[in-house]
Amino acid sequence: MKSYVIGDVHGCLDELARLLEALPLESSDRLIFLGDYLDRGPDSKGVVSYLLERRRRTGQQHIFLKGNHEDMFLSYLGLTGSHGDMFLYNGGGATLASYGLPQREVATPDILSAIPSEHLLFFQDLKSYYLLEPYLCVHAGIDPRKPLDLQIEEEMLWIRDDFILNPHALPYTVLFGHTPRLEVLFDIPYKVGLDTGLVYGNLLSCLELEEKVLYQIRRGGKSVARSLVRGEWNQINGSHSM
Repeated sequence: MKSYVIGDVHGCLDELARLLEALPLESSDRLIFLGDYLDRGPDSKGVVSYLLERRRRTGQQHIFLKGNHEDMFLSYLGLTGSHGDMFLYNGGGATLASYGLPQREVATPDILSAIPSEHLLFFQDLKSYYLLEPYLCVHAGIDPRKPLDLQIEEEMLWIRDDFILNPHALPYTVLFGHTPRLEVLFDIPYKVGLDTGLVYGNLLSCLELEEKVLYQIRRGGKSVARSLVRGEWNQINGSHSM
């Protein structure tokens, strides 16, 4: 069994489909998505439909994590989450358009009823994190001062510099998205940032954990690049404890 961790998609269906189709997947393999399926890109609805159909068709294990954009969308719809008032200011109009809906400051009942029930269940079932020792997969990161059992979802979805710029004491390598960069962030020990700004014209990145292979496709690209990852990014410091 191999595990593949995929960074932020943001409505870019074509690149997501090309990337996944290029992976040398077996039926026993595991796919872990770090969240932010929605907003800014051209086909948020299509991304969710594709992932749900793919899970049914392949029978492979799909782990779907929640991103801050799903958090905003659920809050905008009046369900759960927070920061719904920020949804439209963070690319939410593109998500509504993909569902054939008008852009409104406040979600009306007709907007909620237009979202397929299967999609609503998908959003509501998203996980805050996924532990696959020695890796911890999460959308944005963690509070570096807290043990895992004291982390709160708000921080896991929204944190940035406080996590990225400071060492953490958890005995895991943290795999995260949320903060876009031109290249995958491997140069901070025990952290790997996999958001490479696909929706901004850059790359969608996927890291296979067992053989440490990086797969990437550029926005609008047709081919997927494959490279081996080297270095100390995945080594666990035995002195880490909490």
